[in-house]
Amino acid sequence: MRYRLSRADDMVQTGKRHDFYNTYDIGFDDDGLIRGADLMVAGRCGYSPDLSDAIVDRAMFHADNAYYLDQARVVGHRCKTHTVSNTAFRGFGGPQGMMIIEQAMDDIARHLGRDPLDIRKLNLYRPGRDTTHYGQTVEQHVLPELMEKLEASSDYRQRRAEITAFNRTSPVLKRGLALTPVKFGISFTAKHLNQAGALVHIYTDGSIVVNHGGTEMGQGLYIKIAQVVASAFQVDLERVKVTATRTDKVANTSPTAASSGSDLNGMAALDACEKILEGLVAFAAQHWSTPAEQISFSDNQVMIGGLAVPWETFIQAAYMSRIPLWSSGFYATPKIRYDPETGTGRPFLYYANGAACSEVVVDTLTGEYRVVRTDILHDVGRSLNPEIDIGQIEGGFVQGMGWLTTEELVYSDEGRLLTTGPATYKIPAVSDCPPDLRVALLPESPNREATVFHSKAVGEPPLMLGIAVWSALRDAVASVTDYRYSPPLDTPATPERVLGAVTASQQWLNQQKETA
Repeated sequence: MRYRLSRADDMVQTGKRHDFYNTYDIGFDDDGLIRGADLMVAGRCGYSPDLSDAIVDRAMFHADNAYYLDQARVVGHRCKTHTVSNTAFRGFGGPQGMMIIEQAMDDIARHLGRDPLDIRKLNLYRPGRDTTHYGQTVEQHVLPELMEKLEASSDYRQRRAEITAFNRTSPVLKRGLALTPVKFGISFTAKHLNQAGALVHIYTDGSIVVNHGGTEMGQGLYIKIAQVVASAFQVDLERVKVTATRTDKVANTSPTAASSGSDLNGMAALDACEKILEGLVAFAAQHWSTPAEQISFSDNQVMIGGLAVPWETFIQAAYMSRIPLWSSGFYATPKIRYDPETGTGRPFLYYANGAACSEVVVDTLTGEYRVVRTDILHDVGRSLNPEIDIGQIEGGFVQGMGWLTTEELVYSDEGRLLTTGPATYKIPAVSDCPPDLRVALLPESPNREATVFHSKAVGEPPLMLGIAVWSALRDAVASVTDYRYSPPLDTPATPERVLGAVTASQQWLNQQKETA
């Protein structure tokens, strides 16, 4: 049976990303260092739970984003409403959870008359200040160095001075700049989902077929797994074929979600390859009377002592000697644990990190704005495929930017969605992409955890780089008050909401003049 909907019906009937209402109470010292925080996140679930329980959990896990909160309490609520049941989207609650602490960073800076970047850097997790509010220790302190590098490569300080000077002499157009970090936990919050299987076959002509439990949806998962297998046997990528995911080959597959597709399935495929390799090395040692330590695989050949045997010749010989040329593989993420009763544990194997620096220009008479430049530096560990990873980062950033600026859902009083198509629901177009977009991968940053070739996940974390655009809009609005005050700016930050924030800033400025 196939159920095919028109775009309008699809928009009305299917769930969206949970919208959240978040609040904070934060204590900080004269330098802006956070000493305690009381955060609340409340997700609109719609008329049924769907995945809301886990989504709000992840929002709570990520309410700190990249910052040490010291004495902290984070409370989450699941709100039942008369709207369509909301569901999982890229980030799975993490992006919504991060928003409140990023607003707090800007607000602390305005209160103290400091640059928001300085407040962010001051409060980053560091040795000695590295335990999250749920008890996990941040073991890889990547962000302090990463943000320093991006601050330098984006010319942040020089541009900050230029923008401040521009805003003082420009009565209508205001420019804004923000550099924001991302720390995103990698693993399913449901422990049993952190497992994967794979099946690898080598054929007598030397070709290799791999099947695994991951779903390809344009993110490049299949090519990454093929690269893992080709690297394991040291053969050309063209020799490796990935067949369509089927549960009659690899059963009980976990979702391709939580940014774990490459981590889980890559490790499962590598496990299968290593089992085959163990048998092949033993065969070569016996067949050619050569010590195992003198046998290696390189450049489509098997090096046996001083003898170089072509890959396909070697495989044919192994087959004729009845050596297994196939194996299943399995991987279960280690170390993770979480006790929901106490709210403590290690729900994530590691954290992916990144930062974005965005510049915007705002028309204070209309609220309209443009993103003119964005610099991104992202940590993907030892990248399995830099081109794919950069593409994921670019796409994730633009998607996150759209979520935070233009993609507004409007409901009637009866709970019916009114924005039912691209005419009223504005997804970002190519014209919305910053004309100057610079993306780089953090060099020489292998994952310390034993992930596949020490890579890091790249699926979801880049979406939250879009927070830099929203924060830059707040920065532009704050310039109306000479950076002394920045009113709340709900997301999506549409031109109407930006204009409302400008008006609120002007009213605050007038009140200050009246009381002076």
